[in-house]
Amino acid sequence: MAGDRKIKEAVDRISNLPDEILQQHILCYIPTKVSISTSILSRRWRHVWCNIPSISLDVDTLTAASVNETLNRYTALKTKSFHLKTTRRKNIPHVDRWIRCAMSHNVENLSLNFWSPGANKAYTLPDFFYNSCPVLENLTLYHCDELKVLDLTKSKRLRTLQIRRNVWVPGPTQIVAPHIHCLRLLNSQLSCTFVDVASLTEAKLDICYVSMFFNLKADFLQVMVLKMLEKLQNAEKLTFGGNFIQILSLAEIRGVSFPMFKVKALTLNTVICQYVIPGIERLLQNSPDLQKLTLRGRTCNSIPGNHLDKYLNSQSLNPDQCWRSKDGFSWNNSCWDVQPKHVTSFVELVLKNTKKLDKMVVLLYKGFLKFEIEDVVVPKHSHITIVLSPTNKPMTSEDWFES
Repeated sequence: MAGDRKIKEAVDRISNLPDEILQQHILCYIPTKVSISTSILSRRWRHVWCNIPSISLDVDTLTAASVNETLNRYTALKTKSFHLKTTRRKNIPHVDRWIRCAMSHNVENLSLNFWSPGANKAYTLPDFFYNSCPVLENLTLYHCDELKVLDLTKSKRLRTLQIRRNVWVPGPTQIVAPHIHCLRLLNSQLSCTFVDVASLTEAKLDICYVSMFFNLKADFLQVMVLKMLEKLQNAEKLTFGGNFIQILSLAEIRGVSFPMFKVKALTLNTVICQYVIPGIERLLQNSPDLQKLTLRGRTCNSIPGNHLDKYLNSQSLNPDQCWRSKDGFSWNNSCWDVQPKHVTSFVELVLKNTKKLDKMVVLLYKGFLKFEIEDVVVPKHSHITIVLSPTNKPMTSEDWFES
């Protein structure tokens, strides 16, 4: 009885909070379906959820009719964030209406997820999407497969664009976003061109990889990533994933010219191995203003090394010679066989190829290591802070869109 009384008192204290506190500090942080369920608590709660500043709808756990009813009852004048996820074809006829609702509430942060485990849905963003939300600040698109040209020219307040492409389907193939400051793109192996990203100051790029016909795609991928790099020359903060860096390594080995960068903070989401070293070395050499380098060795790069070797063989190049450093040092070829000497050599490589660096952070996933961090000999440098640290957390695909 005493326990029940304490629970009732706690509920009463929450119920006595002002609507604004309930809406902006409690209900907006839980799925909308759960927020709506609070309406059964009492008459006091019946309409509180209708003005929450954030809407999160996973339509796979709801019916289209219930979503329509929810949005009909939603009365907030301004929506800070609107998240919509649907993977079922039968919901496509309703999606335009749901997006229009978000925009009619002056949404600032819009997230659309159309991922499908089976056949891809033929949904195309409507024309009003590009004209109806001048206050949009952040846009996230997951698997908008039918989107060919993403023209965000009229979204003048848009600052952050996040895109995760379907590995099998081209979309979007062109990005026109002259006002964005931050771009996070997990790209497929299919064509994607940055037409206009003139205001970009921060970018995070990687490539999803599937193993079919890599030799046929490797040349194209090198051209694509180098064209992307040309659009990033003025960015001051860059992050590249392991697959992206491996493609850069192939281009470097083949003697392709790289652009110069103004980057001051560079993050490399890759393990230390021979397949990324040429690309990393060239990035460092072409970044004379670099002040901070972070290596997050929490993930195995998904392009197998033997695929890269086969490609080099097809170009009449000797893989063993190509991957060996100019000073003759032999790098490990897998995340599983990294040794303390490889970490030391990586640190030395960075120091050798940077001029203004003042901090280097190397995070190594413990699951890959067969040694202790203390076993690594760290070169001494009076003007540069060098941090080596183990981490127990492997990188997941969800981590990609974290800041």
